[in-house]
Amino acid sequence: MESAPAFCLKNQDEAEICLRDLKGAWIILYFYPKDSTPGCTQEACDFTESLPRFETLQAIVLGVSPDSPRSHQNFIAKSDLKITLLSDPTKEVAKAFGAWGEKKLYGKVSEGIIRSTFIVDPQGRIAHAWRGVKVAGHAKEVLETLEKLQKS
Repeated sequence: MESAPAFCLKNQDEAEICLRDLKGAWIILYFYPKDSTPGCTQEACDFTESLPRFETLQAIVLGVSPDSPRSHQNFIAKSDLKITLLSDPTKEVAKAFGAWGEKKLYGKVSEGIIRSTFIVDPQGRIAHAWRGVKVAGHAKEVLETLEKLQKS
């Protein structure tokens, strides 16, 4: 297993969250394109709905997008989210995780966030990765994979 790239990003309240400070916990790190868009709202709501189960498994759920902390605050308020959202305006963290790159939409090629999720184990290693995520049922799949990883 490879180590997760180190990072420090501001959350919705402008507090700095660093991976090194989360050692010892399981981290669900998911990258999404844009606050308050339909797919991203569904994904964030699904993770919020599953949060009690993630917390039972000592897991912290962090959503990451290029949006500003202020945009994240609005998204959280509008969609009643309970998860922490991190701001990656330079896209450096997304790039480090391979969650930024070329995408095709309706035949048009552009650069952007590739919807991706990573489970980082308590030692800071990537225990599981999904790339090109489909939103429907994803949070449940992440939960089931986390449970399996913790049992093995």
